[in-house]
Amino acid sequence: MNLQQFNQIEQVLFAMVKFDRPADAVLTAHFRANSKLGATDRHLIAETAFACLRHLETLRALCGQRANTRKLALATLVRIGGANLRELDGIIKETEREWLSSLKGAPLPEELTARAALPQWVLDLLPPLAEEEVVALGKGLASAAPLDIRVNTLKLKRDDALVQLQDSGVACEATPYSPIGIRLKGKPSLAKHPLFVGGAIEVQDEGSQLLGLLTGARRGEMVVDFCAGAGGKTLLLGAQMASTGRLYAFDVSEKRLANFKPRMARSGLSNVNTTLIAHENDTKVKRLAGKADRVLVDAPCSGLGTLRRNPDLKYRQSADSVAELNAKQQSILASAARLVKAGGRLVYATCSLLPQENQAIVEAFLAAHPAFELVPANQVLAEQKIALDTGDYLALRPHQHNTDGFFAAVLQRKAGVADAALEPEAEASLQ
Repeated sequence: MNLQQFNQIEQVLFAMVKFDRPADAVLTAHFRANSKLGATDRHLIAETAFACLRHLETLRALCGQRANTRKLALATLVRIGGANLRELDGIIKETEREWLSSLKGAPLPEELTARAALPQWVLDLLPPLAEEEVVALGKGLASAAPLDIRVNTLKLKRDDALVQLQDSGVACEATPYSPIGIRLKGKPSLAKHPLFVGGAIEVQDEGSQLLGLLTGARRGEMVVDFCAGAGGKTLLLGAQMASTGRLYAFDVSEKRLANFKPRMARSGLSNVNTTLIAHENDTKVKRLAGKADRVLVDAPCSGLGTLRRNPDLKYRQSADSVAELNAKQQSILASAARLVKAGGRLVYATCSLLPQENQAIVEAFLAAHPAFELVPANQVLAEQKIALDTGDYLALRPHQHNTDGFFAAVLQRKAGVADAALEPEAEASLQ
């Protein structure tokens, strides 16, 4: 490493730890402003900065009260990256050598925040767990995520995709749970790979694939992806449906839906209706009341299950912001439920680890909606021959399943049961 590279890392970290915008936006802006940086430099800067954010609580504890950006960057390189002091010649000052040398083997501080690399507010909201389990969870969230892809079964079988990827020099293997997933070794660029260009594969975490599969969409059905975003799960649902029936992709963001269109074009799907809505009670939503066979609600949430990819979220969210999200989650789930016909299914999902966003939302919904009942997630997965059992709810954890942290509940609407709570409301706030 040279001094210029280190200075770049320090600049990026200085901007990131303000936590006034997403870390990936900071990185993009920095690379745009320093367009002459080569691929090697960009990789080093990005990996070091994100490693620092993943382990920030630990590094701050190790660096002490004067944990400025420079000390954090050096500590990341030595403690997390394993750099030796010779590699940092020309960068470190003589006064820093002894500290960095001792840092390599320094024991972890006793505080749980440091051992789990999670801020106190997150620890306060996690479900009751033994300290060892909290530390294991924190370590999982602080690890780098693998690169998973989903095979578009409209165009290719997974076994064939594995052979073609391996023949083109991409090291990969089948994902352990998702029957349509492939895990790549390393982070190869796929943007120009023929399978990606032709829509036969899409980048998607295995956990996200399992959420879509849990919906169980079938040929000829009417299916709604209520919070479609950039459409990753919509594409999976469309492939499950073999591009038959009707698939609605709702979202409040015009930009996200616009980003979805080229992905949809590559996929070969012809049954998707992308629909911009103002909120969850938009008249476009109400027209489908009682008509949908399946509804997927991947609700807006804290995103704490994605800390491997978005480590800054643990500092850009708070207990207060989670409480605000809870109100939206309840409203969105209640509105989405109105679309489900008798015998149809509703899947409520988040990429959160917090019971306030997960079980609590589902339990409150079921208490208020007698027309719905919980279908055990392990039963639904078993029906699809997916060897994964996390109980009544799908509960994925990075340290246990090597996926992002996900939650999902399968809710079925009973036939012949009245539910006054399913009557349309006037106001909403799906933002």
